[in-house]
Amino acid sequence: MGITSTFRAAKRVPILQVAKAAVATITAWLVAGWLIPGQLPVFAAIAALLVVQPSVNQSFGKAIERSIGVILGVLIATGISLAFGQNSAIILVAIVVAMLVAWALKMTPGTSNQVAISAMLVLALGASSPEYAIDRVLETLIGALIGIVVNTLIVPPVAVAPARRDLALLGGELAASLDRLASALEKPQSPAKLQQLMLEARLMRPMRDAADAAIAAGEESLTLNPRRSAHRTDLAEMRTLIERLSPIVTQVIGMTRAFFDHYDDALAEEPTVQAIAEQLRRAAHDVRLAVHLADIEPEPEPLTSVVPALTAPLVIAPPRSGHWILVGSLMEDLRRIRGELVDDE
Repeated sequence: MGITSTFRAAKRVPILQVAKAAVATITAWLVAGWLIPGQLPVFAAIAALLVVQPSVNQSFGKAIERSIGVILGVLIATGISLAFGQNSAIILVAIVVAMLVAWALKMTPGTSNQVAISAMLVLALGASSPEYAIDRVLETLIGALIGIVVNTLIVPPVAVAPARRDLALLGGELAASLDRLASALEKPQSPAKLQQLMLEARLMRPMRDAADAAIAAGEESLTLNPRRSAHRTDLAEMRTLIERLSPIVTQVIGMTRAFFDHYDDALAEEPTVQAIAEQLRRAAHDVRLAVHLADIEPEPEPLTSVVPALTAPLVIAPPRSGHWILVGSLMEDLRRIRGELVDDE
């Protein structure tokens, strides 16, 4: 891991998010300065800056975190200052006390830091009267409220595109894995090819987790979002689709593992294995179809058919050789895949 990775993100924050944070900070500074004259509205500006988050729901949570942290920090600083006066040593004591109080209350790391920072700022700015403490709390509430309003009114963020992208990648890779396994069943494989097949199948797990996390983030972004009605159906369809695809990912990895463990060169000569390979290709078609019908294109090539290919269960004769364990395992996994892809009703 490079040094730059500790302070640089993989991609930039959207410029719109930067603009909204700037608007919220400037507005909070001006409004708080007008309503509560006398002190620079530092607390309001900081609150507004921190509250503008990637989603409205996160903004609301950050506003609560910020407000509670400031109120507790201001109370601690005011109490210590009234009891012991003001000097640099008292500021250090207040920081330590604020951290201990936050720890005792089992506060989150963000809230705990906010308590300590607020206590430090109150004492460092040189005022500790009750009126000053009340003004700083009100100032923070003003900044937090403005941050929420700005994030809600100016194109409130909806994380649908990342969910759609990750789900498309998962669907495309799942279909490709089915095709690769089908090709491997049809002809003899070298040890290196078998290892590659297994590694490629295992890559679907992190892709599935990424798609699930992206959909969850999209669902979270709709909470308290005025634009949620326009996207709720899309995310509901994505959630339904990943719930269908997720078991198939498990089955395909299991089938690949069974093929890897029980492989021998004579497998390709089994008529039953050839028939299973054909069904796997049909399943790959139906995975692409399911993703396509959800308006999520897994790859640029057009579908050869919009009719599901797994139209009937595969009926086969018992294997002619000693491959019945592998064939039975593949058949059971194929049955489960078919159950996810085919609607028999």
